[in-house]
Amino acid sequence: MSADEIKIKWLKRFRLISIVEGTSFLILLFVAMPLKYMMDLPLAVTYVGWAHGILFIIYIYVVFPTARRMTWNFSKTFFALIASVLPFGPFIFDRYMTKEEKEMAKS
Repeated sequence: MSADEIKIKWLKRFRLISIVEGTSFLILLFVAMPLKYMMDLPLAVTYVGWAHGILFIIYIYVVFPTARRMTWNFSKTFFALIASVLPFGPFIFDRYMTKEEKEMAKS
């Protein structure tokens, strides 16, 4: 397996985790929170919040090894971290990573 293939594998894994984490954050904000405050169903936030918390920890845990493998500079790694706390951040960062993956696949 070549170095580029290994990098693409790491990037695909990171992108998958990023999308799942971003989706869980949106479900927490736009489904569970309204259920809690409008319909008086606090368990929605309990369960979705717990799942999102686990996914967020996994995301943070995977950012640093991915950044090292991909030889990201500080600003790109920082952007990945900031993206994790913004509602649509992981999707924006994923678009950027998709372009990078396509460029790597071409070479």
